[in-house]
Amino acid sequence: MKERVPAVLAGERIDRAVATLTGLSRQAVAELIAVGDVRLEGRAVTARSQRVSEGELIEVVMPAPPSRALAGDPTVPFAVVHADEAVVVVDKPAGVVVHPGSGRRSGTLVHGLLHRFPDIAGVGQPDRPGIVHRLDAGTSGLLVVARTDDAYASLVDQLATRTVERTYLALAWGRFEAPSGIVDAPIGRAARHRTRMAVSSAGRGARTRYDVVEAFREPAALSLVECRLETGRTHQIRVHLAAIGHPVVGDATYGGARERLGLTRPFLHARSLAFDHPVTGARGRFDSPLPDDLEELHGRLA
Repeated sequence: MKERVPAVLAGERIDRAVATLTGLSRQAVAELIAVGDVRLEGRAVTARSQRVSEGELIEVVMPAPPSRALAGDPTVPFAVVHADEAVVVVDKPAGVVVHPGSGRRSGTLVHGLLHRFPDIAGVGQPDRPGIVHRLDAGTSGLLVVARTDDAYASLVDQLATRTVERTYLALAWGRFEAPSGIVDAPIGRAARHRTRMAVSSAGRGARTRYDVVEAFREPAALSLVECRLETGRTHQIRVHLAAIGHPVVGDATYGGARERLGLTRPFLHARSLAFDHPVTGARGRFDSPLPDDLEELHGRLA
């Protein structure tokens, strides 16, 4: 969608203006802003409170229209690590898309969740009920799903204030000069490939902390890296590691497929997750071991 700001919306916040022009909810607009899908005069918007002026050009990458008939699917594979009346923590296998979107209208994690936890149907956005954060289709590991509106609001707030701890294991090409560090570089949509992300001065701020866990020489110079997200941009770890010259092994999109080493997807796993329970306030911590395909490769490294 491309629209010029009409006089009636001059001086309004960008999230309110976009919601008015598109008919989307403020929460939906906030999520679009978070991934760089709202631009003002050609630059990605970085703050929902930014004010607009008459005549400015707003560009919005609109989300896929919600499915009118989301139904549970018992064939979708995933493991339940924890479930209570407010939240579900799941361990998602690689290859499973989290929610319906462009090109995928069935067989997603959401469809599997609706089969096992039908009460999430009215929570959050209609096309992604219960979902407060995502993993790429090729990434395995942990994510938390909300079962009530209050839990949804709490988890969204915790993600926004960066109190949710998310730790990943990645196998990256090359040897790191320092055993730990921070990649602090904004991420936005790639100019030429809109399905890809890139480090961009027009993007949203993004920070990834990393620690080298192991270094290997055979079958190539490789490093097993623990990454902790301080922000949650689309493809953040994959983009950041590629930007510093250490793309994730098996990641064809961001330069990591020099050799696949037997993998059919990126070596990236969401290994741990911690958050405050929306009802009790108690801190919950959950862990997931490397899945078989990644563990098999890890065992061959020396």
